[in-house]
Amino acid sequence: MIAFDWDGTIMDSTGLIAQCVREAATSVGLVPPTMSAAKSVIGMGLLPALETLFPTIETEQRDQFARRFREIYVPRDHEAPLYDGIRELLQSLVADDRFLVVATGKPRVGLERSFAYSGLKPFFQYSRCGDEGFSKPHPEMLQQLMKFCGVEPAETLMIGDTTHDLSMAQAAGTDAVAVTYGAHPRGILQTVSARAYVDTVGELRQWLESAL
Repeated sequence: MIAFDWDGTIMDSTGLIAQCVREAATSVGLVPPTMSAAKSVIGMGLLPALETLFPTIETEQRDQFARRFREIYVPRDHEAPLYDGIRELLQSLVADDRFLVVATGKPRVGLERSFAYSGLKPFFQYSRCGDEGFSKPHPEMLQQLMKFCGVEPAETLMIGDTTHDLSMAQAAGTDAVAVTYGAHPRGILQTVSARAYVDTVGELRQWLESAL
């Protein structure tokens, strides 16, 4: 089973998400985080992300932020393109004895919109989203996907662009590959162990072809 994160791994959306986080924060009276800080929480569920960015945020303001973020982001999420070579990479990985799945912090409705915009849904047998259980880096998301596919941790690889992805894989006992072109830079990613750290989709494809 090969599990892909979505934002920052398959779709080039981290800049758009971070900018919308900043705009939503400003609109509800919060000090907007830096772009790098906003990117750092991508992949986490909304509640832990907000608690990380705004430790003293109150429930009412949190709800206001969530509403404003949706109002700002949803009309624009179709603007985010796929990374060059992703569609071809997925096509190359299709095999009868292999499961391709998505493990994302996006809510289910957001992933379904992205599936519709991108046309990539047919490549994936299963997916788990941030509003369907514990947030990354908790291992539940990967554990559920492995259960669906009937595979063991030794038969599983997680591919993601954040330490949240790598730590989730570590907690689930699976291997992981980090892509450095998404939300977290190489230096941050290398604080968590991975089989490889690759800089482009092309390098990821070369690594997978060799490893598989």
